[in-house]
Amino acid sequence: MREELLQEAFRKYGTPLYVFDLDILKEQTERIRAGFGPEINLCYAMKANPFLTGYMAQWSDRIEVCSMGEFRICRKLQVPPEKLFISGVMKKRDDIREILAYCGNRCAYTVESPLHFQYFVEWSEEHPEDGILRLYPRLTSGNQFGMDEDTVLEILKKAKELPGIEAEGIHYFSGTQKKNLKRHQKELTYLDEFLKKAAEEQIDVKCLEYGSGTAVPYFRDKTAETFEEAGLKGLQDAVKAMQWKGHVTVELGRALAAMCGYYLTKVEDTKTSDGIHYCIVDGGCHQINYDGQIKGMYEPYVKVLPKEVSVKVAEVSENKNTEEKTWKVCGSLCTLNDVLCNEITLKGLEKGAILVFERTGAYSAMEGMALFLSHELPGVVLYSEEEGWIQARVQQETYELNMVEQLS
Repeated sequence: MREELLQEAFRKYGTPLYVFDLDILKEQTERIRAGFGPEINLCYAMKANPFLTGYMAQWSDRIEVCSMGEFRICRKLQVPPEKLFISGVMKKRDDIREILAYCGNRCAYTVESPLHFQYFVEWSEEHPEDGILRLYPRLTSGNQFGMDEDTVLEILKKAKELPGIEAEGIHYFSGTQKKNLKRHQKELTYLDEFLKKAAEEQIDVKCLEYGSGTAVPYFRDKTAETFEEAGLKGLQDAVKAMQWKGHVTVELGRALAAMCGYYLTKVEDTKTSDGIHYCIVDGGCHQINYDGQIKGMYEPYVKVLPKEVSVKVAEVSENKNTEEKTWKVCGSLCTLNDVLCNEITLKGLEKGAILVFERTGAYSAMEGMALFLSHELPGVVLYSEEEGWIQARVQQETYELNMVEQLS
C-alpha cells in the first residue's frame, strides 16, 4: 500500500488501527486462482478475516462458515446461501436447525461426527419437501476435526440409502502454515487412496473440499514454497495426478487475506535500559499476532512513517535522535510476553512515530487477547481505489465487558 495512503489513514482514524487494502486482496485472489488453474475452485475461510467476507463472496466460489456468529455475518451481508459452506468442529442441534431453516439445501454442510449426521437426517425426515441436503463428512487427519476412515465410509454408505441426503463430497483439513509442497502432495496422495477405497465399496464421491493450510512468509529471510507461483502450480499438478477425477475446491484463508493487511500503532515512549533500546507502542500482542512468532524472535515486515506526519512540531524537539538503531518493540500490556519485535533495526523511530506492521490481513487481528487489560479495540478501515475509505469499526472501549456494576 502506498505510504501516503497509510499516512492518510493515520490522520483520519488514529491508532491503533487495522487497514485492509481491498485492491491487494483482489489481486492476491486472482493470483492464486490463476496459479491453481480453472479446474480448481476457491473457498475463502472467513475466520481469517471476517471484515473481508462481503468482498470475498464476490471473488471466491465459496465462503467457509465455522460458527453461528460467522453465519449471522453472512446473513446480514446477504451472502447467497449457495455460496456458503457450513463447517466447524462444534455444531449445536439448535444452531444447525436455524441454518437449515434459512439455507435448506442451497448450501453444503460438513459432518464432523455421527451425531451431526443424525441432526441432518432428522431434519431431512421432518422436511421432505425441502429437497436433498448436500453433506461433506470430514475425514480426520489425526486430530479433533472429523472422523476416521471407517466412520466416514459408514456415513457415506448410510447416506446412499436415505432419500433426503446426498454425501456430495468429503472435507479434509490438517493444519496451517504448510510451507513445503511435499506436505500437500503427501496429503493428496492419501486422499486419492481413500477415495479409491470408497469407489471399491461402490461409493461415488463427487467432490473434495481440501483445506490446504497454505503458508504465508510473514518474516524477513523466511520463505514459503507453497505460497509462490511454483507451489500453486505444484498443488494443481498434484490434483491432476490423482486417479480420482472428481471436483476439487481448495479452502484458503491466510494465503488469500494476509498480504492486504496493515496494523498501525503509535510510539508512546522510548527508553534505554542496560543497553537495550525499548520502544513502547499503544498496541500490543492482544491486537496483532503472526503465526509462528515467539516473543518477537522473528522480524516481521515493519516500516516507520515519517515523523513529520505523525508528530506535532512542538514534540519534534523532544527527541532529535533519528539515526538507525536496534530496538525491542513492546506493547501496552503488563506482561513479559508483549514483545512485537525482539530485535529490529529501524531509522527515525521516536515518540510519536507510527509503526506499520505489514502482512496482517489474516488472523493477526482476530487471534489476540482482545479484552486483556480492558484496552480499547482498534479501529478498522478498508480501502480501494474505486471506493476510497470505508470505516468498518471505530475504536471501542472494552472495560464494560469486563466488569460487574455494584449492586445496590
